[in-house]
Amino acid sequence: MSSINEAARQSEGGDGPVVSASTDGVPAPERFDWWAQMVGAEVMPVAIQSTHATRFRGSVEAVGMPHSQVAAFAFSPMVARRSPAHIRRHDPEEYYVVLVHGSPIRLEQGRGVACLESGDMSLFTTSAPLVCDFLDRGRQTRLTLLRLPRTVLPLAGGRADRLLAEPLSTRTGAGSAALLGSYLAGLPAAARACGPAELARLGVLGVDLAATVLAGRLGAQDALPTETRKAALRSRIKIFIEQNLGDPELLPAAIAAHHHLSVRSLHLLFRHEPETVGAMIRRLRLERCRADLADPALGTRTIAATAARWGFRHPADFSRAFRRAYGFPPSEVRARAWARALDVQQVCARCRRSAGRHGSQ
Repeated sequence: MSSINEAARQSEGGDGPVVSASTDGVPAPERFDWWAQMVGAEVMPVAIQSTHATRFRGSVEAVGMPHSQVAAFAFSPMVARRSPAHIRRHDPEEYYVVLVHGSPIRLEQGRGVACLESGDMSLFTTSAPLVCDFLDRGRQTRLTLLRLPRTVLPLAGGRADRLLAEPLSTRTGAGSAALLGSYLAGLPAAARACGPAELARLGVLGVDLAATVLAGRLGAQDALPTETRKAALRSRIKIFIEQNLGDPELLPAAIAAHHHLSVRSLHLLFRHEPETVGAMIRRLRLERCRADLADPALGTRTIAATAARWGFRHPADFSRAFRRAYGFPPSEVRARAWARALDVQQVCARCRRSAGRHGSQ
């Protein structure tokens, strides 16, 4: 991530694991060239053209992790071409998974041509000629790149090359592609709250999810290391749990059955995690209840109804669990929320009265 770090020193900067850079800190006449040099150094050497060159704007947030990097880009429409001459000049021998957020992208590499809409992903490599047309649809191009050195992707013999410039949709619920899309979209924000150990785990998770998606498209799941398959399955289970917290029948047995596992296999899958499956469900439910109780807009909903909404069968059990987790009863959260709302109302009333007095003078 050295070149983005250098760009950050020249423009915006960044603290912690997320480093940001922007053309806003560069004199306007130099912005397009600055962007071209940054992309060439950080991603790979390419030739770029843009009808917006004289008014070009771009920004990037990058998260560096062991063995991988995630970078979120936003920029004016352009076309990027990587030629055999570029490859001979410098080939880092890396794959990139691209997730599209904004205007469509047309990607050409090898025998593949992918027209990617927002929410689509695809794969490209630094080791083959490439054309990326970032289409001008009246809005800025936004995308996220996951960099994967060939040495860390557990698909031997260049098997992933068969998927170059093929669309990979993320619109399939809790499937591996959807999980990878959510991971890429949310990583820069999540990384800001991470320490080094957690960031390293997130980096491993990204590689595992990408490998699982690609192996699934190739029909080569059995070629993946056992731990890679287990990590992807844990991620699917966690998403399933979060999506079904309101179901009081969300128990380990139901979760195991939904994922075609025995209860014992489910517990073994999570044995090295910081908490058990049951503890995770309880923690997430309590967090949702606390957030709802602290929301004045939900003040007419009773505490018992809030508990039931998030899967607690009995209000008394909920109150005991809440007090054990937070050290005070749920009623205290509701009371604090009402007190804060009343304070805001009183401040606003004083401001209105003060404005009225000044207006009458």
